[in-house]
Amino acid sequence: MKPRSSETILDQSYLETRAKLLEIAAILDRIDRAKGSQRKLSGDAANRREQLTEAINLLLGESPDRAEQIQKLFSRQYDPDWRAAFDLMPEHASTSASESRES
Repeated sequence: MKPRSSETILDQSYLETRAKLLEIAAILDRIDRAKGSQRKLSGDAANRREQLTEAINLLLGESPDRAEQIQKLFSRQYDPDWRAAFDLMPEHASTSASESRES
């Protein structure tokens, strides 16, 4: 299979990409126009808005791994104790629990 050229990729994805950018712009406009928008965002809302701004800045860059960078921006840091943080049983506990019910 012959690799596609950058012009072909742009031609094939231009309208969809344009629509997504317009959707993002509209969402940001609604946030800025919302009742109470004169007040500065605080807490989680301010953090989420800052993440969006950082993601847009990453999009404007020329790095070949923008998608990876944005994914990392929106991802949580790995916590080896994530099951405890979400009050979930460890993997081995669910297996032993089902075995003990069968006995």
